[in-house]
Parts: sequence; structure tokens; C-alpha cells
Amino acid sequence: MTTPFPFTAVVGQDDLRLALLLNAVSPQVGGVLVRGEKGTAKSTAVRALSALLPELDVVSGCRFSCDPGSPDPACPDGPHEPGAFESRSARMVELPVGASEDRLVGALDIERALAEGVKAFEPGLLADAHRGILYVDEVNLLHDHLVDLLLDAAAMGASYVEREGVSVRHAARFLLVGTMNPEEGELRPQLLDRFGLTVEVSASREPDQRVEVVRRRLAYDDDPAGFAARWADEEAAVRARIAAARKLLPSVRLGDGALRQIAATCAAFEVDGMRADIVMARTATALAAWAGRTDVLAEDVRQAALLALPHRRRRSPFDAPGLDEDKLDETLEEFGGPGEDGGEDDPDPGPDGGPGGQPAPDEGPQGDGDTAARPETGEGGEPQAGPGAGEQSAVRAAEPFRTKVLNVPGIGQGAAGRRSRARTEQGRTTGARRPQGTLTKLHLSATVQAAAPHQRARGRSGPGLVVRRDDLRQATREGRESNLVLFVVDASGSMAARQRMSAVKGAVLSLLLDAYQRRDKVGLVTFRGSAAEVALPPTSSVDAAAARLESLPTGGRTPLAAGLLKAHDVLRVERLRDPARRPLVVVVTDGRATGGPEPVALAGRAARLFAADGTASVVVDCESGPVRLGLAGQLAGELGGTAVTLDELRADSIAGLVRDVQQGTSRRAA
Repeated sequence: MTTPFPFTAVVGQDDLRLALLLNAVSPQVGGVLVRGEKGTAKSTAVRALSALLPELDVVSGCRFSCDPGSPDPACPDGPHEPGAFESRSARMVELPVGASEDRLVGALDIERALAEGVKAFEPGLLADAHRGILYVDEVNLLHDHLVDLLLDAAAMGASYVEREGVSVRHAARFLLVGTMNPEEGELRPQLLDRFGLTVEVSASREPDQRVEVVRRRLAYDDDPAGFAARWADEEAAVRARIAAARKLLPSVRLGDGALRQIAATCAAFEVDGMRADIVMARTATALAAWAGRTDVLAEDVRQAALLALPHRRRRSPFDAPGLDEDKLDETLEEFGGPGEDGGEDDPDPGPDGGPGGQPAPDEGPQGDGDTAARPETGEGGEPQAGPGAGEQSAVRAAEPFRTKVLNVPGIGQGAAGRRSRARTEQGRTTGARRPQGTLTKLHLSATVQAAAPHQRARGRSGPGLVVRRDDLRQATREGRESNLVLFVVDASGSMAARQRMSAVKGAVLSLLLDAYQRRDKVGLVTFRGSAAEVALPPTSSVDAAAARLESLPTGGRTPLAAGLLKAHDVLRVERLRDPARRPLVVVVTDGRATGGPEPVALAGRAARLFAADGTASVVVDCESGPVRLGLAGQLAGELGGTAVTLDELRADSIAGLVRDVQQGTSRRAA
């Protein structure tokens, strides 16, 4: 057995260690979500925590870790005889991102269940984690159907396994700990709220601390057992402190003053629901017990807010998690105790009349407007290309709006998601087939039909159905898949009008929000001046895409062909990496093509590459003004896709795009 890295030997990461220890003191706090860049000891600290947890008493021979003091009456291994128990360490069970549903919840032997009526059940990871820790590394990459099962188990404290009328239930109460790198995508709000606490971790920038990290890690790698022995006293001290805090916890008093501060803080930060108040109360109580006190103080409430609220106050995936600590201190001071008065002042108006000195909504960032430098223009009134020539500073995106879904035509077989039709493990049953490998979803009627003609030959004499393995049929299901949505954004001078570019960014931001909700991967290609660049390679992080979009400058000529060719290269590489994921290309442009020899013809040839590949595409026409050339519509025809104006997109009329994309595909097929 591998010797884990000692918890007390982790350098820095005070918030991470505190959050884990509070859950060790009071598992009802609800777990920890650890967000941070790679290589910051997230997994190391979590794995080290299990060695500090007190031992458990479990019923002897029970695969579901029943407590001998109050065994589960519905335990599949029950009923249990009183008195027989054993002690063991709390388990830390790791849930792999690519685990199957049966591996998580357990599996029934369908053949024995049908032929013999026996509930032959093999427990899964949820059973192993009962009364222990369930650890999910890269939890943001977990498939949706596994997330749904985790949510159900966390909410009910039990796991249910159902296979065509045969049901098994067992207790599943565990400490949920997840780690994630936000660059790889965000977490579903429903699962995010299930984590009691969250911490942000990053690597230290202090050379001395980084030296100590390397020194300890090298020493551990050279001699894990010897390194752990050197930290044994510190580990024992922390283990004893956890045990003492657990014993003290029932005696900790959460007074009305502290409760009032908790409620006022949650209201001030506009968190949804009441779970935040409950988690803050439990966290503040655990903090007091950890400090050896029986009264909850204001400092406990403050620390609890910093751990329990940041991930609950996000209003959209583009909001950065975190709390305004000045606002937190003001709220705690205002509601610090009985008899203290305090008014809630409005935010100080800035010189422009907006709160905090922000400009009014219709105004641009400071320094823009009438005094903004106008770009030098060349032929056709377009800005000159070249270093610094015609480049304008980035403008802010308009307010995002709700869009309707854009689907990729046909039926795919990609990763589970919420966008396009696909053959998946989840969804409605559409037919049956012979199982390829392990049977996961039984099609009962098809199985009975396959077995029925052979009953006499198999010597059936009683009421039971004689079923052989060859009779079993796998249900085929149709659900939804996620796609790769690749944005190709024109950032040239013809798009540089402030109002238009703000609206364009707002539209792309809206589609990014839709992609986040549908679990898509996104990519961003921009073109301006004389070339195109991959501003963001395909990723699951819409936060990263939104940040790149926000800082996107404009100006220069319009190398449309270069943008399309760059996008085609991105798709070619991505097909090799993820061949099952179907792409949807969204080109945001006014359709102009300038710069270089025969730019229009070259752009047409580049567009026809997408049509030849059968890639679904949509052109968002950003052309404005009384005279319109219709170039974006021509581009859509070359792509084999459809075009929609920016105004139509803004007016929430994207619904027609689905039909148009499908009709365009049908015309090409005909």
C-alpha cells in the first residue's frame, strides 16, 4: 500500500487545509470544492485527509458499512444481528471521471433476477464511500448522468438501483470532495450548490515557500515511509485535535446574534435558497469547536462566509467567484449585536452618476467617445493594416440575452450533453439490439420475445421464464450530445464601429452562455489585419472564451479567407482528437473580404471546404446601414449553411436557424 503524503507536510494552502479539517470535525458541513490551477497540491491534500479521520465501527461482514448502533433496516446485506462489529479506518473512494453508471451505483445480475427472482447485487462506489469520503478529481468533467446520480444520493442520503422493476436501495451518506481546474470548464449549478465550502488555490509566488515545496516533495519521493515517520507527531496532534473538536461540537452555542449575522450576510450577497444559511451556521459552529470554544464569534461567521458563499453568489458562468470583503465587514458590523443601529447606505455615486464611479450604461469606457482617435483609412474606407495602424481598444460586450438552441442536423454519437440528437446511454428508448460487452440497459420486452420461442426446447415446466444470456437485449436510447461550437469572429476595421462591435460581442457572449448550459466545447478564431489566430483552442471553459472575447481589439483589413482556413485547420485537428464530437461553426462577420490578391474568390474557396466536409454552419450577418450588400448571405451559401442578421439574433429569433440549417443540409444531400 502506498504511503500517502502527510497532511501536515503540505506547505501553505491554509484555506484548503482549514476547509478540509472543518469537514473532518463536522461532516454535515457538506464537503469541499477545490478550485485552482494544476500542480497546487489539491489532490495531495485531499488524499492525505483520510489518514486523519477517526476510525469507524461497522457491522461485521456488511458491504455497506452499516453503523452497529443504528444499522440500516433496508440494507441489502441485512437484517444484521446485534453485537457483531469491527473497527476500521474511514475510506476515501475515488470516482474516476470516465466511470460507468454501474460502477458508481452498483449493478444487478439481470439474468438471475429474471430467471430466479434473486436480487444478486454488486455494490458500487457509493456503497464503498458510505460514512467516508467520495473524492472526484476533475469533477467539472464528470458526465451529466453521473452528476445526476450524485445529486440524488447527496440529497436523499441513499442510492437506488433500478433495473426493469427490480429495485435495490442502500444508505449512501458521504463527504463529497471535488477538485477542478476552472480553465477546463465550470461545474453545473446544481452540483456546485451541493458542495458546502469552496476554496481557491494557487501556487505561491514566494521563492522561499516554493523551495520548501520542492524540498519536501523530493524527500517524500526518495523515501515515502521515512518522510511520513518524520511527520508522525504532527499528524497525531492534528488527529487528536479533530477528535477533541468532534467531542466539543454538540456543546457549541450558536446564539441569536450570530444567526442574525449569518442571515444578513446571505441576504446581502443575494444567494439563492436557504442552503447557504444552513452551511454557514454549521461551518461557524465547526470553527468554534476547532478553536476549542463553545460560543460562535463574529470572526467565525466571517470565516464561514468566505468559505461558504463565493460559489453561491455567481449569477452567471461569466461572474468571477469571490466576495467583496469590505461589504462583508460592513454587514457583520451593522448586524453585530442587539441595539446597534445601522443604515444601509446607497453606493457612492461616481462622477458619471453610476455606482462606484462606473460610467452610465450608454457610455463607453473612459477615454472613448468623441475624443477617440480615428483610424487611418485606406482603399474602400477601411483602416490601414500594419503595426498599430487602425487598431482600436477593446470595447465591452453588450448585455447577453437568452438564445434558442442551434442544433447540428442528424443523429450523432458524441459525449452526453444537451444540444443535438445522439445515440446515448441516457434518454428515451428507441429500439433494442444484442449487447456489445456488458449489458447496461435491459430491453425487457425484446428479451422476453427472444426467449419465448425456446421455452419448450429448454424444458420449461413451471411458471418461470427460462432465460439464457443470448436472449438478453440491450435497449438503444436517443438523447442529446454536446458539440464543438467554433466561433469565427471578424475583428477587422469594418466591424470597429463601437456600437456594432459591442452588439456583436453581446451576441457571441449570449451564444457562449448557451454553450455553457448545454455542456459544449467552445473555440474562438479571430481574423483582422493580415492574418487569423486561434484566440482560444477548443476547450470546455466558456469563462476563458468570454475573457478572450472581452479583450479582443479591432482594426485593420478583413482577411476572411485566413479566418476560415484557420478554423478549418482547428476542426481537422479536433476531429483527430475527438472524432465523435460534431462541430458547429458560427461565423460572425459582415461578409467583406479585403487584403491580398483576389480576397473574395479565396474566401469562397475556403468556405466551400466546410460545405464539402458537411460541417454545420451559421453566419451571423453584422452588416448595418441603409445600403446592404448581402455579402454574409453569399458566404452562408458557400458554406452550405444559413445566415441570420444581428438584429434577428438579438430579437430572439434564432429558432428559425435550426430549420434553416436542416433545410440547407437536405438541399446539399439532394
